[in-house]
Amino acid sequence: MKNVLLPAFYLPPISWFSVFLDPENEIVFEQFESFPKQTYRNRANIYGANGKLSLIIPIHHNGKREFKDIEISYREDWKNLHWKSIKTAYQSSPYFEFYEDKFRKIFEIKEKNLLDFNLKALEIIQQILKTEKAYSLNSEYIKNPEEISFRERFSAKIPSKFEMDEYYQTFSDKLGFLNDLSILDLICNKGPESLTYIKNIKQSY
Repeated sequence: MKNVLLPAFYLPPISWFSVFLDPENEIVFEQFESFPKQTYRNRANIYGANGKLSLIIPIHHNGKREFKDIEISYREDWKNLHWKSIKTAYQSSPYFEFYEDKFRKIFEIKEKNLLDFNLKALEIIQQILKTEKAYSLNSEYIKNPEEISFRERFSAKIPSKFEMDEYYQTFSDKLGFLNDLSILDLICNKGPESLTYIKNIKQSY
């Protein structure tokens, strides 16, 4: 077994799940890092009618820096906006209707902190994927951890280094294949085959 330190993302990209669900990996989530901006910790990329669309959870700036203390801002109704965007993007996909009720539950989650929200959402995604991967949370920030650290391996700004096969996407006939979007994209388009697809991803360690 390998100990892997993983950031907890919002509706994570497909590559993240290839690391999270690897049976060889013992997962520890990072909760003490200083919150980095413009990352998947509070954003997810989906395939909209005009291409890649970023759904961003707004942050309440309370002066705290550790990820576990980062609070979500509810000044705007972002949950409703995200849900509408997801419905618009995927309602014509092969499997959206099948999973719609479970997806909706993600946007009924009421949590003050981003980390707690992300973990609750992950619980629902695991139910959809029919997985029960266990994990733990770290107890302190260590700059050079003993675990294999993925704190900076997933970038929302540069193309994914994980190799994955193309699959049909709702707008791919018009705009081409978009690699490594949120797990929602895979589930809506591949349905029950999603888990097999994740297992076949060539990982970039």
